[in-house]
Amino acid sequence: MSRTSNRAIAKTGPLRALGTMSGTSLDGVDAAIVVTDGVSIHGFGASCYHAYEPVERAQLASALGQWHGPQVDAAGEIVTRAHADLLKRFLAEQVDADQVDAEAGVDPSRSAPVDVIGFHGQTLAHAPRQQGTLQVGDGAALAQTLGVPVVWDFRSDDVRLGGEGAPLAPFFHFACAKYLKRDKPLCFLNLGGVGNITYVDPRFDAPEEPGALLAFDTGPANAPINDLVQARCGQPMDEGGRIALGGEVETGALELFLAEPYFARMPPKSLDRNDFSEMIDLVSELSDRDATATLTGMCAAAVAQGMEHCPEAPEVVLVTGGGRHNPVLMEMLRVSLDCPVAPIESVGLDGDMLEAQAFAHLAVRVARGLPTSCPGTTGVRACVGGGVVSVPGTSD
Repeated sequence: MSRTSNRAIAKTGPLRALGTMSGTSLDGVDAAIVVTDGVSIHGFGASCYHAYEPVERAQLASALGQWHGPQVDAAGEIVTRAHADLLKRFLAEQVDADQVDAEAGVDPSRSAPVDVIGFHGQTLAHAPRQQGTLQVGDGAALAQTLGVPVVWDFRSDDVRLGGEGAPLAPFFHFACAKYLKRDKPLCFLNLGGVGNITYVDPRFDAPEEPGALLAFDTGPANAPINDLVQARCGQPMDEGGRIALGGEVETGALELFLAEPYFARMPPKSLDRNDFSEMIDLVSELSDRDATATLTGMCAAAVAQGMEHCPEAPEVVLVTGGGRHNPVLMEMLRVSLDCPVAPIESVGLDGDMLEAQAFAHLAVRVARGLPTSCPGTTGVRACVGGGVVSVPGTSD
């Protein structure tokens, strides 16, 4: 894949960056604006969400775990089209965004509602030590369609340099800790399809400094719960934890789950969405309620195991992603962890949009030649700034 020029992106000052995320839970596309210079967050802008249609979700699910073939191609077309449709509508609504621009120091005379787009795409397969990592969606096509530079393919360079390629939000988490003016270590816990945690020590000056960050995937989170209740109950998720609330955790299944070798590995480390697909087999003989409660308990127990790797006890664990809406899961975390646990809204951030906001911030870092991952976040051999920049009017 050839790289295109980023000459259309301003080299200094804060930019209005639009980030997108289509997560492993396969629910839809998040998009959010962040005003950032790639180092500091200057403000947050509007956000939006597009839910995949059931047929689209089914097609994406059918391509999970595949690296090539017609299903992968079809998934890529769905992802590109869904992003293009959503972002065209969203950008058309942003022409009157001068208020946040003036407050954050962005030049209001720019020709487009945003300066750059960070496009994550949809992860279909992730095996960094074997085949690599695959996110589908055509960033170059989006740049041409939307008339805005697009940064995409964030993970491949990290994997090529020996990293896990995930998680990638930690550099944004560091910027959030600075934005919140925190002065003690804290954790950001994202509970999407897969769970991942970032330990941030904001006493450091930059995220790439040794000791500033530690990040890794804790284990499966919403994905197996969603898959189970979809198969058994015809529901896309255990909304509000209502199914798990009436069940009990089967301790034998939980112990077998925690015996998996992944939990003995030292971080950084990452997972594919389907790496723990056998979890469903561990609860196959249980009732719907007990099975759902047990899978929820597995998610919380995996986080508790992961917290043991933190260099020192964090002041708080701030929970983002869909899992924070599950009161059963949140209560299990509070019981399991030795520090306060709170949804990220408790500090004024948006837990539904944090991942999309992260790729807005990372897009500016890529465009300005700043690293997006380091040994402490992905295990990459040296700091790396991954990503391809596609500019309208140029050819890949």
